[in-house]
Amino acid sequence: MRFLLYNIAYGAGAGARLHFPFPFAGHLKSTGKNLGNILDFIQSVAPDIVGLVEVDSGSFRSGRDNQAEIIADQLDYHHVFESKYFERSVVQRLPVLNKQGNAMLLNKNVRYTRFHYLSVGVKRLVIEVGLSDVVVFLVHLSLKYRHRQYQLAELYALIRAADRPVIVAGDFNTFWGSKELQLFLAAANLKTANGQGEPSYPSRSPKKQLDFIFHSPEIQTTGFEIPPVRLSDHAPLIWDFEVAAAEEDWAPRLWAAGGSR
Repeated sequence: MRFLLYNIAYGAGAGARLHFPFPFAGHLKSTGKNLGNILDFIQSVAPDIVGLVEVDSGSFRSGRDNQAEIIADQLDYHHVFESKYFERSVVQRLPVLNKQGNAMLLNKNVRYTRFHYLSVGVKRLVIEVGLSDVVVFLVHLSLKYRHRQYQLAELYALIRAADRPVIVAGDFNTFWGSKELQLFLAAANLKTANGQGEPSYPSRSPKKQLDFIFHSPEIQTTGFEIPPVRLSDHAPLIWDFEVAAAEEDWAPRLWAAGGSR
């Protein structure tokens, strides 16, 4: 199977498109043309699962359309979207910002979907999607180091409750370096798909690892790359994998995932 992780920055683009005539001006421009380019790229790599971070669900930038829905309709995929700000967040009352979220697109049968909101940070959403052989978590963690550490502890609890091998992917905003994640990965018994530690940000000349795909030991990596695509300020991650067959059906566990809605 193939997993594509892509922070598409609401389709705002990169380079001059993003920063002309002033820094981050692209976030105030129409995104239709660039979203078409993003769609073409996604279609070209034929992923089975797509984790999209920073998706516009219907502001003036996207012509009042949900970008995840547009892409999913063109690919004939199932899509799951949710705002990354919890209901009582002040951000939910701000135009444009209240249309920002994350999404997953899948061409697989979905057992269930769940949305969790972590207890700290502005960006709190964790999307959980259960498939026949894996459980996928998509995250976008806080810009604040202290908040990220609290969020990782809560994410660990969600992972422990999963009844199948897990994939945990997203923009972790690890501006202090990937060492931030060492204790989390050891406790959750997760491996990284990016064995060489290739950076993905900024896309024009990547220097930092902010975007990650982690997985349970039962999942084997068969391929990984970060192509030089500059349709966003983040480069996409493409991961090919296989799930080891279980001797028996995965033993069910009681769900103990607090904070979902």
